[in-house]
Amino acid sequence: MSSLKATVLLIFAAVLLLPDTALCQEKLSLQEAVSIGLQQNFDIQIANRQEAISENNVTLGNAGFLPTLDARGARTFSENNSRQEFQTGPDRERTGASSNVLSGNVTLNWTLFDGMGMFINYERLKALEKSGDLFTRETVENTLADITFSYYEVVRQFTKINALRDAITISETRVEIAQAQYDIGVSAKVEILRAQVDYNADRSELLLQEEALQNAKINLNQLLGRDPDINFIPSDSIVVDPTLRFAPREGSLISSNPLLQRLQLNREIAHLDIKAIRASRFPTIGFGSAYNFNRSEAEPLNEFQAQFNRNVGYNYGITVNLPIFNGFNINRQAQNARIALESVNLQFQQEQNRVQADLARAYSQYTNRLQLLDLEESNLKLAKENAEIALERYKLGLLTAIELREAQRNQLVAENRLIDIRYQAKAAEVEIKRLTSSLVQNN
Repeated sequence: MSSLKATVLLIFAAVLLLPDTALCQEKLSLQEAVSIGLQQNFDIQIANRQEAISENNVTLGNAGFLPTLDARGARTFSENNSRQEFQTGPDRERTGASSNVLSGNVTLNWTLFDGMGMFINYERLKALEKSGDLFTRETVENTLADITFSYYEVVRQFTKINALRDAITISETRVEIAQAQYDIGVSAKVEILRAQVDYNADRSELLLQEEALQNAKINLNQLLGRDPDINFIPSDSIVVDPTLRFAPREGSLISSNPLLQRLQLNREIAHLDIKAIRASRFPTIGFGSAYNFNRSEAEPLNEFQAQFNRNVGYNYGITVNLPIFNGFNINRQAQNARIALESVNLQFQQEQNRVQADLARAYSQYTNRLQLLDLEESNLKLAKENAEIALERYKLGLLTAIELREAQRNQLVAENRLIDIRYQAKAAEVEIKRLTSSLVQNN
């Protein structure tokens, strides 16, 4: 028995000396985890930048209201060898005749009318900006829910470890009693061996549970956008809100859920696409103007060629472009746009049905787990009391080791079942709040 005690003491001493143990770990609350995640989560950062792009695109120039003004300049040099033969007069031959040309122009183009297409395009850009904002909100809500799930998963695994440690304490006591009984000759060695086998089995289960806890911490750290090896202790426990009520109305669900709002906005964008195709049937009227400058200097090849030339001037005018026939492409685009609108309507109905089904399932699980929670809490009290009585009877020799082990396992199973049900009830509560967009408000 002294060797067993020494082993246990060595294990605890090694744990205390480790740098990443509970004594050195940071305490992390759910609110702190949410705050870190909102700042560092990669999905949220990407969504924010996509939203910024959508905001930058909403300009009059991008919609086509403003004119375009372009400037161009060029300077060219050339050197030519020339031979000219005439019907009358002597032939002329010139070697190395150089020339240079300086040119530049400024052009202005402004669409004055395009069948109201620029107004439609501007409305579409504003709709895309709103869609980007809704996508960011949806990403934040989903990420917040994932962080909450992962945090409570850490709490669940951490609580299961505490339950296992309580079970190991009973196994250690059983080994000590079996050793003492063997020492005084009232028990066989097989009882010590059986007690040590059960004790080692509990320790093995504890190691597996510690692995599950570490994986849960890694998953949470990944969502928080930080080093997965950061160790911490959850400072919050799982507390279920029993007052949640479920009375969904279709209008309120659409007005609160960002995904449904975004799909509803996609229907508006599809309508705008149809209007834009109709606008392409109208003529396009534009205004154009240009200022041109050209200067050239050259060594003349004959007396008729100018040695210096300069042209400066401007022009302006109105252009009209009327689409008459383009291979029925406008008709094809209009048909595709109407089909796309029907598809968006179906996507909206499909997603609305899915959200309603998810909400009904979450509330069904929530109400069921609340009932199970009351039952399992009372059942755990009975299991603990039964284990305590079994241990005392075992100490008095009134209970066999097998019966004590059964009482011990019943307590552990009851604790784990209560932990799982409490987590499932909380997960259902979080899911209901996520689907109704009340999770962000509560946090």
